[in-house]
Amino acid sequence: MKKYIFKIAVFLSAITITSCSDEVMDEINENVNNPSDVTSNLIITDVMTSSAFSVTASDLAFYASCYMEHNVGVYGQMYNAETRSGEPTSSSTYNNSWDAIYTNLYNLKDIIEKCDEGGSEEGNYYTLGIAQILSAYNLAILTDLFGDVPWSEALQPGVIFTPVLDSQESIYEDIFAFLDNGIANLSEESVYSLLGSQDFLYDGDDDSIEKWQKFAYGLKARYTMRLSYISPDYDSVIAYADQSFTDASEQCQFDYNGTTSKSPFYQFFLDRDYFGSSQSLHDKMESRNDPRDSVYFVAYEDSDELIFAPNGEPEQIQEYYGMSGISEITAPTYLMSYHELEFLKAEAYARNGDLDGAKTALENAIIAACAKTNVDVSEADATAYYDAEIAPKLTDADAALREIMVQKYIAFYEEEAVEAYNDYRRLTAMGNNFIDLDNSLNSSKFPLRFTYGSEDVTTNANVYDAYGDGTYVYSENVWWAGGSR
Repeated sequence: MKKYIFKIAVFLSAITITSCSDEVMDEINENVNNPSDVTSNLIITDVMTSSAFSVTASDLAFYASCYMEHNVGVYGQMYNAETRSGEPTSSSTYNNSWDAIYTNLYNLKDIIEKCDEGGSEEGNYYTLGIAQILSAYNLAILTDLFGDVPWSEALQPGVIFTPVLDSQESIYEDIFAFLDNGIANLSEESVYSLLGSQDFLYDGDDDSIEKWQKFAYGLKARYTMRLSYISPDYDSVIAYADQSFTDASEQCQFDYNGTTSKSPFYQFFLDRDYFGSSQSLHDKMESRNDPRDSVYFVAYEDSDELIFAPNGEPEQIQEYYGMSGISEITAPTYLMSYHELEFLKAEAYARNGDLDGAKTALENAIIAACAKTNVDVSEADATAYYDAEIAPKLTDADAALREIMVQKYIAFYEEEAVEAYNDYRRLTAMGNNFIDLDNSLNSSKFPLRFTYGSEDVTTNANVYDAYGDGTYVYSENVWWAGGSR
């Protein structure tokens, strides 16, 4: 994999030069704005920001939102994705996100080497554990969306130029190892201080260690459920979830201040305005009298009529169809939400035949999802919705399972579109076709995965061969969804 460069601004005090010795000339010639070695606490802040903004809420989420019919692509690239023209098979479609993930993994590798035994920051268990957890997170997004990818031979610039593709199965072993090691290292006594304000996800305060561990256990629950088609283990999903978030205050999210930082979906609307309100999502919510229906969708600016875009066949037009009502300037990016955790527990209970457990977790999930800052449906209204519209559907474990997954799909509107996409592919592999999508092109052209990034398609023969002409995205599932790669 090519060498990735990160840039971190540093401030140096003025140096008085008293002679022109070779040593001083070396100092003059050194580029202080591109240091050869940076401390881990500076690198980790950059990785947190990139993981949220450039990976989780990047093009990956925008395209997943289109494929999952949370939004309808009505113009430009999103219209092409909606009509399956070029975008789903092009190697340039996700290239920016592909690069961002590998940049993060390269920087995280640097942190781990610094903080591990023999490194320049040996004993910095706190930052080491966080770096391992973020490595698991980024690596999982990479393989979940792209399948087999360069990994074991990657991140070695100048050593290996054309790394081989590793199997998704082996990559998942490394994901769980990262999480286990991260949890363990966060339990060690660190000789370095907490990150403080440089921890953009958990503020680096006294209880941040516990919150990072809870995030790691939540990810273990997510990824254990991800492998349900391959090796179901619902008891472990519940056990991991029980060691994770206890409420929304502990969930892992990246916040935006609305001035120097803006929510990605909001920024995407400002920059591109490529989405329209989804008819199929609205229909699901309307049929359930979902109180979020009037929040999720609003008429286009200065329009009196809310017009829903037909999935798969909208007009290519802007400023006509309805728009998202939750793409607010400060809407957070969720690396993992509390409501996702409760949905995972609800599904696990239902699959184990525990209807009471499933009901309790589902109600918790719905109330928490309704309370998102950019949705703001009260607990009373959410509870009334659950009692009147949802509870009557939960007649047995199988019926509960269906409704759990539909409710999770609705709750994941926009910010958690990638996880909705992962769920849909897993459920389809398991024969649980609970989420009805209306785009007629899905019969032959539902994107089963994302294409490799163009920079590696053009420079790595192994990736080039795996990519072919890109049409494999319509025919080859990833490993955990029953495919071979």
